[in-house]
Amino acid sequence: MSENYKFSQHKKCEYFPCHKGVKEEEFNCLFCYCPLYMLQEKCGGNFKYTQGIKDCSNCTITHRPGGYEHVMSKMGMIMKIGSEKGDL
Repeated sequence: MSENYKFSQHKKCEYFPCHKGVKEEEFNCLFCYCPLYMLQEKCGGNFKYTQGIKDCSNCTITHRPGGYEHVMSKMGMIMKIGSEKGDL
């Protein structure tokens, strides 16, 4: 069974690869903007806070093999946050 939906790559992107430490042939661009950002410390990635802003420039978790599965394992938390009523 094909699972091509789990991997996308944009080698023509002027930022490709946007993070160091992942083999070019394995670099997954599917989650270019990380859907886990909103989870703060619970995202599971390698981030730091710089002047109070979450800095994910050293994180490759969504770009490595297994990244899709990692994101999907956190979707319950994201859906819970998205379904909570709040003032914007």
